[in-house]
Amino acid sequence: MISPLLALGLGLVVLATSFLSGIFGMAGGLILLGVLLALMDVAPAMVLFGTTQLASNGWRGALWRAHVRWDIVWRYATGSIAAFIVMKYLAFLPSKALIYLCLGLMPFAVDLLPKSLTPDINRPGAPFICGAMIMILQLLAGAAGNVLDVFFQKSSFDRKTIVASKAVTQVLAHALRIAYFGAFASAFDAAVPWWMYGGAIVLAILGTTLAASVLHRMTDQGFRAWSRRIIMVVSASYALRGAWMLAIG
Repeated sequence: MISPLLALGLGLVVLATSFLSGIFGMAGGLILLGVLLALMDVAPAMVLFGTTQLASNGWRGALWRAHVRWDIVWRYATGSIAAFIVMKYLAFLPSKALIYLCLGLMPFAVDLLPKSLTPDINRPGAPFICGAMIMILQLLAGAAGNVLDVFFQKSSFDRKTIVASKAVTQVLAHALRIAYFGAFASAFDAAVPWWMYGGAIVLAILGTTLAASVLHRMTDQGFRAWSRRIIMVVSASYALRGAWMLAIG
């Protein structure tokens, strides 16, 4: 059973990570997922994480709705749904070690690709491929915001278009995540009280709202530079944790 002190701590983490994601459109989710996985099993962690991120991304998309590239979103959604159907049929539940390793190694692997294969969300067919790839990675690795960020960072979009469009794509992604992991019986065996879901939603919206003014004042150059630094630091820590978990069995 979640103690009141632990619930308070998780609430502060949700608020802080939603604020971080509200500025950069990613990174906060990676940190939140790492904390949840350290405290509970994979399935319940994924359901609570998906609920929080659905609220955060949904509100972020609403705040910046004028900047959403809907042509990208719909093609991305088609790829995501196709991949979800395949993954739902396989019904694979990954281990924590695999999740941490994938979260940590993905951005470094993308950096090794030749320029001709550099992901760019504006390329023909890229939104569909991106949607399918991100959905598979999110179900296997828990989160793929760092990989999704690469597709947008290589584009010519400004920071508000990147944050807005990514937020809308992730509303669908997290809804599908909840449907996928909620099907496992263990998803609700951890005695997570239902009021925590409501509290997480409120705090996620609050953190996203507070971040809007910071994003508005930030430059595109600063946005891209800090996005990369944060992702690399978080990813490296997860890769090390995953390797350690495998080493100790």
